[in-house]
Amino acid sequence: MTTFYKEFQKVLLSVDCIIFGFDNNKLKVLIGRRQMDPGRGEWSLYGGFVRNDESLDEAANRTLNELTGLHEIYMRQVGAFGTVDRDPGERVVSVAYYALINVKDYDEKLLKEHGVEWVEVEKVPTMYSDHNAMILKARKMMQQKIKTEPISFQLLPQLFTLTQLQRLYEAVNGEEVDKRNFRKRIKEMDFIEKTELIDKVSSKRGAALYRFNKKMYKEDPNFKL
Repeated sequence: MTTFYKEFQKVLLSVDCIIFGFDNNKLKVLIGRRQMDPGRGEWSLYGGFVRNDESLDEAANRTLNELTGLHEIYMRQVGAFGTVDRDPGERVVSVAYYALINVKDYDEKLLKEHGVEWVEVEKVPTMYSDHNAMILKARKMMQQKIKTEPISFQLLPQLFTLTQLQRLYEAVNGEEVDKRNFRKRIKEMDFIEKTELIDKVSSKRGAALYRFNKKMYKEDPNFKL
């Protein structure tokens, strides 16, 4: 360590991860009971302190991997939260990140191991410190991003029905969309491909399965929904 900046007060830096998933037509977030003081037992996001040898993104990626066991997760920074009294233990500034995963890719054993659970965003309880504000801001960012980037496919299985895609958009935005107009717009997008496969599990009559073509998307710079 150097001897510089000795005259200044040191501040702790942490990351908090808002992990969104889509299940049973509901947008959900992964939360658990805080396992340390202060605030032990309160509902909380999963996070950790930034180490001296890692960047903010590296700290967030490490934290996400510890919780989910997954790599190369879609992740975006939400912003810094630094109210002076946000943490009663020490002066802590937290940088929040939101991540999108397919719930089915998440090993349920890790839920028990880390003491976390999926909770509908509309039913999130009062949480530790400013974690409710983090979730609210992250969702607003998602609502803007989903209009211009195909982030929805991070939350869906590789093969999906148009109904699943529609329900996802409705869950993220918190409002219904017009089915006819939505499907018309989707079918105009070449990078959403219709396959020859049929879903006979969630649809009694059988619904066509679609997939997202990343290569074709890169060739369509005018995506907007």
